[in-house]
Amino acid sequence: MGKRIAFVGAGAVGGYVGGYLAHLGHDATLIDPWPEHIETIRRDGLQLYGLTPQERLTVTAAKTMHLTELHDIAKQRPIDIAFVSVKSYDTEWATMLIRPYLAPDGYVVSLQNCINEERIAGIVGWGKTVGCIAARISVDLYEPGHIRRTVAKGGALHTVFRIGEVHGRVTKRAEELAAMVADIDSVTVTNNLWGERWSKLCLNGMRNGVSAATGLAGNAGDQDDAIRRFAIRLGGEAVRIGDALGYELEHIGNLDPARLALASEGDKAALYEIEALMLAGSNSGGRSDLQRPSMGQDMLKGRRTEIDYLNGFIVEKGKTVGRPAPAHAALTELVKRVERREIPARPENIYGL
Repeated sequence: MGKRIAFVGAGAVGGYVGGYLAHLGHDATLIDPWPEHIETIRRDGLQLYGLTPQERLTVTAAKTMHLTELHDIAKQRPIDIAFVSVKSYDTEWATMLIRPYLAPDGYVVSLQNCINEERIAGIVGWGKTVGCIAARISVDLYEPGHIRRTVAKGGALHTVFRIGEVHGRVTKRAEELAAMVADIDSVTVTNNLWGERWSKLCLNGMRNGVSAATGLAGNAGDQDDAIRRFAIRLGGEAVRIGDALGYELEHIGNLDPARLALASEGDKAALYEIEALMLAGSNSGGRSDLQRPSMGQDMLKGRRTEIDYLNGFIVEKGKTVGRPAPAHAALTELVKRVERREIPARPENIYGL
């Protein structure tokens, strides 16, 4: 029998990846706390959308569970692979919830923003912890049972999934996991999980909080001169902290980390180069004008944001290596003020920072 896979959190990313795996014939169960979402999938199937007609799918093969039904797994086959795909602040309880139902050689995969492997390992152990980065996947659960992808598939141009062991070695289970997701989009098994994680954190740090604070979607933010340059400052601060922490940084989206850091520090040639790449991305047609970073989506939906686990985390790590991150600190406080409804989300919030 094939591996039994569970997704604890079947929202945008978890629902998209889990739905695709079920469509491809894998034994995938979507577990989610939103009753209407699960009931809609049971009734109508999971609706997946992309930028092309070929990406339009109605997935009827996915099994579903409400959180309140999870105990039924005790009477079923155990879980071989558990993807945790919840917000970072929900990582511990989600991991604790699925732990009793893991097979003896089962393991947990963090398919999340931020860096949560240590939280997961604290509950199931390092030997049962694997990382999976979804880079520039940009998916949105915009209504129950409906998930849209708002950027083009990566394919040969951009590797979307990066799967890695915490110890850096390439293992059979990492290769098997990569083979599963390869039919969803491009994938690699990395021996640099921590460098990949920090590089993704740099990108999220440039985009998520900015969208939450301004109310702007991705393309609109990049096309605003002041906001684009503030995002570059954010990226440069995060790169310098990552360097100080000893990470081997990968490209940050399509941006070279060294050039991004120089651009943030006033190097005119580097700034011209980085701005040109950001503007080209927003004008290429490869990213829909609907694309909105996940924290921007959370703010629109009135949900708690991950600001403390993204920009706030970068600030705290900077303190440990003596690298201040004033732009990240200012953005963290700004997003919290918007979240508390002290001020509205608007572009003017960034101007002058």
